[in-house]
Amino acid sequence: MAQNTLVEQLIQAGVHFGHRASRWNPKMAPYIYARKNLIHIIDIRETIRGLLRAKRFLKQVSEKSGTILFVGTKRQAGDTVEQQSLRCKMPYVSERWLGGTLTNFRTIRSRLSRLEELETIRSGDEIANYSKKMQSALNREYRKMYRNLNGIRTMDKIPDVIVSIDPNKEKNAITEARKLGITTVALIDTDCNPDFVDLPIPGNDDSIRSIELIVSQLADAVIEGSSVAAAAKKQEEAEPAPPTAPTDNGSDSGATNAAEDAPAEEVEAS
Repeated sequence: MAQNTLVEQLIQAGVHFGHRASRWNPKMAPYIYARKNLIHIIDIRETIRGLLRAKRFLKQVSEKSGTILFVGTKRQAGDTVEQQSLRCKMPYVSERWLGGTLTNFRTIRSRLSRLEELETIRSGDEIANYSKKMQSALNREYRKMYRNLNGIRTMDKIPDVIVSIDPNKEKNAITEARKLGITTVALIDTDCNPDFVDLPIPGNDDSIRSIELIVSQLADAVIEGSSVAAAAKKQEEAEPAPPTAPTDNGSDSGATNAAEDAPAEEVEAS
């Protein structure tokens, strides 16, 4: 019953609508159901199969407290990626992918220190000591860095998984992930190469409703896995520590200590 509801949601969101047939990638042929009015129709069964596989994998990763990075810099995907990532408490990139975000992660982390420094300057009275021109330059630098780095400021290590919308648009992110051996999950349309990602989810990557539905489903899986991990951790902390086993030579040592503390006459008499 739940699967039938998911099928209805996917169809209503237009997930099955692909690109024009002239723009298709031949490697997407196994995921295409038909062609209608020069538009490829994606097989909804393949979408469900890929979505369930991705949800199962993301749940397993979050159960192990892994880090999942959501990437969607397309105009249609930016707001959804940010909202759903915040909901499942995972890092995200929704504005622009900075080259070297993964392969040069140490430098990116150092730029986050600069962002925190700018926030400190702007929030205090220190900014009044700068000229108006310098204040404008600092504010401009802050807005740019905040827009590009705010989503990954909580990411203190390389992510375990990357979830992206449209691998063609996020080619640099996928390339860096593949270079580092990071598993990739992606919503791919009929103009994408499915071999470029590890867990493809065939579907419309241009429709806002389609992106919202897929990303929210993936975020639900992450939340479910995180709740399982939190419950296991809470149960582990609540369990009492095992009692220590008594030592066998406790009575002997007590007798020895008593004999040492006894007066010399009693020891000689014994």
